[in-house]
Amino acid sequence: MLKRTLFFGNPFQLKTKNEQLLITNQETGLSKQVPIEDIGFVVIEHPEIYITIPTLTKLSQNNVSVIFCDAKHLPCSMLLNLDNHHIQQELFSYQINASEPLKKQLWQQIVIAKIKHQAQHLQLLNKPYEVLKFYESKVLSGDTDNREGVAAAYYWKTVFDFEFKRERQGAYPNLFLNYGYIILRAAVARAIAGSGLLSTLGIHHHNKYNAFCLADDVMEPFRPLVDAKVIEIINTFPNKELTVEIKAELLKILTQTVYFKDIKSPLMVALSKTTTSLQQCYAGTSKKLSYPSLWN
Repeated sequence: MLKRTLFFGNPFQLKTKNEQLLITNQETGLSKQVPIEDIGFVVIEHPEIYITIPTLTKLSQNNVSVIFCDAKHLPCSMLLNLDNHHIQQELFSYQINASEPLKKQLWQQIVIAKIKHQAQHLQLLNKPYEVLKFYESKVLSGDTDNREGVAAAYYWKTVFDFEFKRERQGAYPNLFLNYGYIILRAAVARAIAGSGLLSTLGIHHHNKYNAFCLADDVMEPFRPLVDAKVIEIINTFPNKELTVEIKAELLKILTQTVYFKDIKSPLMVALSKTTTSLQQCYAGTSKKLSYPSLWN
């Protein structure tokens, strides 16, 4: 089921009543209700938003990702359900005991899918992409010779029509990319929790300060969707600042259509298919991750 994304950039009061999210504009006093079961993401940006603890609890129980923004209006933290699957302990055990060969094979599949999608994106932009297809064919188990890094260097040199350096604190449009990636990361973390896995335990990413290593792994092949949206924004909006309008455009990534072999699906639904396939790999019932094609 396609879930709604709610963005709050003005002072609102958020309460829960009869399984509904009761939203009250603190300036006008006007209220409306949204069924909690229809919500997938809540982005809280304004510092004067009032939200009750029962509301946060109810949202968490329904696997709603609540994303909180900092003083710079950038996502900085997230609320996720810790008890989201009926056999969660068993799934945690599979994940914790995953062998190194399995993790290397999974990372190989992730890198191949990422480079494939980067090549597809360049092809859609009528830019040279053939070298990425070559890198894709040379990815080893565990990506021991770092084809991901080599492919990324070529991709970022080619994807934009102007000189660009990909950096977290870099020049325009890095801020747009960062915001999109954070939203994507939150969506992947939500899907991982829904599949009964721990986002902290990564396949390739390992950092004791990172609570979302697995989300950072799984999201890699989906990053070109964000890149494509940012290019669309660049071609549509003259503003180089991260406005509310541009944030709303980036949030649309969650409902963008992607394509499995026999069906098409909104991204937020497809993410659950991918994380479920990862769960099955950990359990030993499958050997292949299920990633959709980002473009038909």
